Amino acid sequence: MEISSLLLNRSSFGNSKNIGKILTTEEAKSLLDDWVINVKLKVHMKQVGHLMKAYALSKAYEDIEVQKWYLAGLLHDADWDQWPDQHCKKIIEELEVREIDPAVIHAIAAHGHRYFGVEPVTEMDKMLYAFDELSGFIHAYSLMRPEGYAGMEVKGVKKRLKDKTFAAQVSREDIQDASERVGIAVEELIQFVIENQAAADLS
Repeated sequence: MEISSLLLNRSSFGNSKNIGKILTTEEAKSLLDDWVINVKLKVHMKQVGHLMKAYALSKAYEDIEVQKWYLAGLLHDADWDQWPDQHCKKIIEELEVREIDPAVIHAIAAHGHRYFGVEPVTEMDKMLYAFDELSGFIHAYSLMRPEGYAGMEVKGVKKRLKDKTFAAQVSREDIQDASERVGIAVEELIQFVIENQAAADLS
């Protein structure tokens, strides 16, 4: 699949009249279950949703803002499983039809700017971009460790990042770019994922 085929060719998403409108957790999980068959992909989406929520809580954001962050993370790859050639057009259109807050939709549109042509602008945009690659990479690392996340250290993750044959599909360039855009060192992002990802609710 050519990268250009995924370009969204627009920069405006949702409608400002829908600011504050969100899905409940139950509604979002129902959508995810309807659209995503691949179990590993579901795990990834739930882990990223958890990280986004954990980060928003660490910033003491209001409940509705925390839910926006969670939704962006949980649903960012919702159309990848069944409609990869429409990623992430289909989930964007679905959330627009459901009149969801445009901030959530923009974050999803911007989670892979090299593919979709939408630059991450807000903090939510940038953190979703940052967590997306790191979450999957660190999860892969946890699966090869007998103790999983227990005792995992930043230096161990960084060692694996230098090994281009390990989780080769994860873009090291995107991880570094996301770190620079959000203004948080890669080491700090890794530490946050290590400390929080194991607690993700995968049910």
